[in-house]
Amino acid sequence: DDDRNGRQRIRQVVQEQGADVDRSCAFHCVLALAWPDGEHAVYEGTAPGILTWPPRGAMGFGYDPVFVPEGYEQTFAELDPAEKHRISHRADAFAKLVSALFA
Repeated sequence: DDDRNGRQRIRQVVQEQGADVDRSCAFHCVLALAWPDGEHAVYEGTAPGILTWPPRGAMGFGYDPVFVPEGYEQTFAELDPAEKHRISHRADAFAKLVSALFA
Protein backbone atom coordinates (compact mmCIF):
# COMPACT_ATOMS: atom_id res chain seq x y z
CA ASP A 1 0.00 0.00 0.00
CA ASP A 2 1.66 3.23 -1.19
CA ASP A 3 -0.02 5.45 1.42
CA ARG A 4 1.11 3.25 4.29
CA ASN A 5 4.67 2.99 2.91
CA GLY A 6 4.82 6.76 2.43
CA ARG A 7 3.64 7.45 5.96
CA GLN A 8 6.13 4.90 7.34
CA ARG A 9 8.90 6.76 5.51
CA ILE A 10 7.70 10.08 6.94
CA ARG A 11 7.64 8.59 10.46
CA GLN A 12 11.19 7.32 9.99
CA VAL A 13 12.47 10.70 8.76
CA VAL A 14 10.68 12.61 11.54
CA GLN A 15 12.14 10.30 14.18
CA GLU A 16 15.65 10.54 12.70
CA GLN A 17 15.60 14.33 12.41
CA GLY A 18 14.08 15.11 15.79
CA ALA A 19 11.87 18.01 16.80
CA ASP A 20 14.10 20.98 15.91
CA VAL A 21 13.90 20.67 12.13
CA ASP A 22 12.12 22.92 9.64
CA ARG A 23 9.08 20.90 8.55
CA SER A 24 7.88 23.30 5.87
CA CYS A 25 6.32 21.55 2.91
CA ALA A 26 3.68 22.10 0.26
CA PHE A 27 1.23 20.30 -1.96
CA HIS A 28 1.46 21.29 -5.65
CA CYS A 29 -0.99 20.80 -8.51
CA VAL A 30 -0.09 21.56 -12.11
CA LEU A 31 -2.70 21.78 -14.85
CA ALA A 32 -1.48 21.88 -18.44
CA LEU A 33 -3.60 22.63 -21.50
CA ALA A 34 -2.55 22.14 -25.10
CA TRP A 35 -4.62 23.25 -28.08
CA PRO A 36 -4.44 21.72 -31.58
CA ASP A 37 -2.76 24.87 -32.94
CA GLY A 38 0.23 24.30 -30.62
CA GLU A 39 -0.68 26.93 -28.05
CA HIS A 40 -0.30 25.72 -24.49
CA ALA A 41 -0.62 26.98 -20.93
CA VAL A 42 0.38 25.75 -17.48
CA TYR A 43 -1.27 26.70 -14.18
CA GLU A 44 0.27 25.78 -10.83
CA GLY A 45 -1.52 25.76 -7.51
CA THR A 46 0.23 25.52 -4.17
CA ALA A 47 -0.90 24.80 -0.63
CA PRO A 48 1.98 25.59 1.74
CA GLY A 49 2.10 24.07 5.20
CA ILE A 50 4.06 21.95 7.61
CA LEU A 51 4.57 18.24 8.14
CA THR A 52 3.25 16.90 11.44
CA TRP A 53 3.51 13.56 13.20
CA PRO A 54 1.67 11.49 14.30
CA PRO A 55 -1.10 11.49 11.67
CA ARG A 56 -4.37 13.16 12.71
CA GLY A 57 -7.86 13.05 11.26
CA ALA A 58 -10.04 10.60 9.39
CA MET A 59 -11.09 12.64 6.37
CA GLY A 60 -9.10 13.10 3.21
CA PHE A 61 -6.59 10.65 1.77
CA GLY A 62 -2.91 10.15 1.08
CA TYR A 63 -0.79 12.57 3.10
CA ASP A 64 -3.72 14.67 4.38
CA PRO A 65 -3.32 13.32 7.97
CA VAL A 66 0.28 14.61 8.19
CA PHE A 67 -0.16 17.99 6.44
CA VAL A 68 -1.14 21.14 8.36
CA PRO A 69 -1.90 23.97 5.90
CA GLU A 70 -0.39 27.38 6.55
CA GLY A 71 -2.54 29.42 8.93
CA TYR A 72 -4.33 26.38 10.39
CA GLU A 73 -3.83 24.08 13.36
CA GLN A 74 -5.76 21.15 11.87
CA THR A 75 -4.44 18.73 9.29
CA PHE A 76 -6.14 18.45 5.89
CA ALA A 77 -7.67 15.22 7.24
CA GLU A 78 -9.25 17.12 10.16
CA LEU A 79 -10.65 20.04 8.16
CA ASP A 80 -14.20 20.22 6.89
CA PRO A 81 -14.02 18.98 3.27
CA ALA A 82 -15.45 22.26 1.95
CA GLU A 83 -12.76 24.27 3.75
CA LYS A 84 -10.03 21.91 2.59
CA HIS A 85 -11.23 22.28 -1.00
CA ARG A 86 -11.33 26.08 -0.69
CA ILE A 87 -7.65 26.29 0.30
CA SER A 88 -6.27 23.29 -1.60
CA HIS A 89 -3.55 23.27 -4.22
CA ARG A 90 -6.08 21.89 -6.71
CA ALA A 91 -8.54 24.73 -6.08
CA ASP A 92 -5.70 27.23 -6.48
CA ALA A 93 -4.64 25.75 -9.84
CA PHE A 94 -8.22 25.55 -11.15
CA ALA A 95 -8.93 29.14 -10.06
CA LYS A 96 -5.88 30.30 -12.05
CA LEU A 97 -7.01 28.29 -15.08
CA VAL A 98 -10.58 29.64 -14.92
CA SER A 99 -9.32 33.19 -14.45
CA ALA A 100 -7.02 32.93 -17.45
CA LEU A 101 -9.60 31.32 -19.74
CA PHE A 102 -12.73 33.20 -18.73
CA ALA A 103 -11.53 36.59 -17.47
